[in-house]
Amino acid sequence: MKQFIRKEPQIPFTKEGYRKLLDEKAKFLAERPDAVENLRKSREMGDLSENGYYKASRARLSFLDSRIRRVERLIRCAKIVESSGSGYVEMGNTVTITDGKKEYTYTIVGGYESDPSQKTISYMSPIGRALMGKSVADTVAVAAPSGQVNYTIVKIS
Repeated sequence: MKQFIRKEPQIPFTKEGYRKLLDEKAKFLAERPDAVENLRKSREMGDLSENGYYKASRARLSFLDSRIRRVERLIRCAKIVESSGSGYVEMGNTVTITDGKKEYTYTIVGGYESDPSQKTISYMSPIGRALMGKSVADTVAVAAPSGQVNYTIVKIS
């Protein structure tokens, strides 16, 4: 009988994104002992069915445990990707683009570490997908809700 071994997918991260994952795991692990202690104290208070402190403590511990499991899985599946400096847009590059009116600067990162408010976009996002593999002076078309927008790559670093 043949056994199937399920291989976990590799998830690309920049060095900075991977470091943030490790920091997040350390933060959750540091908070866990307090959550366990709060749960122990709330159990000693008696009737658990009407104990709001117990329910809140249990929910907090459950949240921390699920976040720790999630981060550990991401760390296990993580593949650190570095830019090769080839002159083409790759994950880890900071790219400056213009639509002819305004310039935008984004860092291309993995899907789990993207945050447009912090000027990081995923390589899987519409703009990220259009930019990947392109070089300075290339023009890319991106479908936006308001219609197609053309961007020209000004700088890759």
